[in-house]
Amino acid sequence: MGAYKQFLASDIVVTPFEVNKAFNFEGAAALTASGVGIDRFLGTNITGTFNPTTAPTTGQISTQYQSLIYNSIQELYYSNYLSSSYGDNVATASLIPGADTAGDRYVGITQTPNYFNYLQTTLSYPKYFPTASDDIIGVISIPSRLFGDYIQPKSFTFTAPSGSLRDDGEGNILDETDDIVGNIFYYHGLITIVSEQAAGYGFVTYGTAIYGGATGDNDSILNYITASNITCSFSSSYKIYETQYKCTMRENEFNFSQNPSLSSGSTLISSSMGTFFTPGQYLTDNVTGSYFSPYVTTVGLYDENQNLLAVGKLSQPLPVSPTTDTTILINLDR
Repeated sequence: MGAYKQFLASDIVVTPFEVNKAFNFEGAAALTASGVGIDRFLGTNITGTFNPTTAPTTGQISTQYQSLIYNSIQELYYSNYLSSSYGDNVATASLIPGADTAGDRYVGITQTPNYFNYLQTTLSYPKYFPTASDDIIGVISIPSRLFGDYIQPKSFTFTAPSGSLRDDGEGNILDETDDIVGNIFYYHGLITIVSEQAAGYGFVTYGTAIYGGATGDNDSILNYITASNITCSFSSSYKIYETQYKCTMRENEFNFSQNPSLSSGSTLISSSMGTFFTPGQYLTDNVTGSYFSPYVTTVGLYDENQNLLAVGKLSQPLPVSPTTDTTILINLDR
């Protein structure tokens, strides 16, 4: 039998914290295994009228149209970088309202990006996206049940017979020579692999990689997407919440046990809910002295309808102090 005490708002503290888990998958079969579901797609810039009966498809697990993969990635992540590798800007201004519409004034012309495009860094990294006819891109899709809230920056690596890829922690995918060959979108679990076909300076950052030259080709993209001898590693991040309940017993509370064995003449009662003892009229001699103090062994958490929701077991019985407050802390993670 127990006794109840209602929590106050000050007795409950909710604390968020992040947990991480590392994953490593070796071989194409490991990526497509049940419960993993890491898919790889090939996107192709196919011009002309879309015909679902003849359009090429892609996907190791699910089947998608190559043209739709290409168009979706372009629209979601690169639409602001098609004419400028650092993002197109548009002139905007602040509105100072007047007494009426005629009195409105615009001041402070500012250049800002047209689209958000999921920028993940304050550094000015350029983005490249191939737009020529029949250009291809590679896409690696990690399901949210694996990466949680997001992929931990600087934790992604991918190896294939054609080379290896890794992220730089700022949303870029680098090859083994530190050239930028794509992007990673940590909060979406998506990795894109693109190919720089034009000559010139490329789009790497001066001082961090070879300044100039190409950064990939179609054969390497195909190899990353279709090869079976691959390895994929990353760490997930997930926010969980720990709720701490402070169970405080004042010096004048819970100072006597409700255990029926402490009274003489206890009565056994059986019902559909089980067998119970009801306390007798007289206490036994060993609990009538002033030195007696009950021990706490279990704390139960109940809802407002007195339904038991959680049980906390102490490692050893804890005596209730008759002179000071006794506090038991219960932590629940969810």
